[in-house]
Amino acid sequence: MTKQKKSELEEKLAELTADLQRTRADFENYRKRVESEKASAREAGRAGAILKLLPVIDNIERAIVHIPENLKDDKWVQGVAGLVKNLEKSLEGLNVKRIDASPGTEFDPELHEAIQFEEDASGEKEVIAEELQAGYMLAGRPVRPAMVKVTRQ
Repeated sequence: MTKQKKSELEEKLAELTADLQRTRADFENYRKRVESEKASAREAGRAGAILKLLPVIDNIERAIVHIPENLKDDKWVQGVAGLVKNLEKSLEGLNVKRIDASPGTEFDPELHEAIQFEEDASGEKEVIAEELQAGYMLAGRPVRPAMVKVTRQ
């Protein structure tokens, strides 16, 4: 084998090796992208299912607030009230947490949606006066912001 032929073969081998390495890198990037897209799709599916359950919790909470005084000690009513706690425990198992929107909490537009504002209030910072609808986070990201009334303090 001549030196020129050997040099051509070595060059061809280096070229093919580089092509193989690029192909492997491309495949590894593709595999990682597909895994990431699968995870995102699963997360979006979970968020969608959770958003469909939240109105059920809202309705039960509204019903509990309006329980007539003479029925507050009724076992059936207490059982219905316990449903919210059970549903929230199940949601916590899915990494869903309620957003803190208690009165006095500092207003955060990433977590809270202000639907009312006390115009005559004065102060330096905006805080929550009242939670009007609970908000929830999934894996640290809001899936539904808390609807709140805001005041200044």
